[in-house]
Amino acid sequence: MYELDRPISCSIGRAMDILGERWTFLILRESFYGIRRFSDMQRNLGIARNILSTRLQTLVANGILERVLYREDPPRYEYKLTAAGRDLYPAIVTLMRWGDRHLSEEPPVVLRHNSCGHEADPLLVCAHCHEELDPHQVTPERNVDLAAAP
Repeated sequence: MYELDRPISCSIGRAMDILGERWTFLILRESFYGIRRFSDMQRNLGIARNILSTRLQTLVANGILERVLYREDPPRYEYKLTAAGRDLYPAIVTLMRWGDRHLSEEPPVVLRHNSCGHEADPLLVCAHCHEELDPHQVTPERNVDLAAAP
């Protein structure tokens, strides 16, 4: 068993402070499906306006979505994923696959890879040797060099 200092103040804890609310991942799912407008998100999710508004404000304030004016009179906005938001795609897909395997009573959504036409499935691999990873094949450790970077 390993122990890192300040486990509650880890990057997972900080990410969950932003992403851990009930509707957040569903809003992000809609964003990855190309839904950008408040009314479309509300209709697709069946979420209360005030809750959707609050979640969108949180995602914008934390740089995951950006609010972009698409009509001036009256002012209308849409919400687009930022680079930080797009970086959440592997997490969304992995969570979706986990739900399909362990919780779903419906047929899963298939992610078709556009360039080859085959079904895509998330796979976590080492960036250097390309071996598939599982929790027994990695050791968590602090990267002091990255922590010191500006």
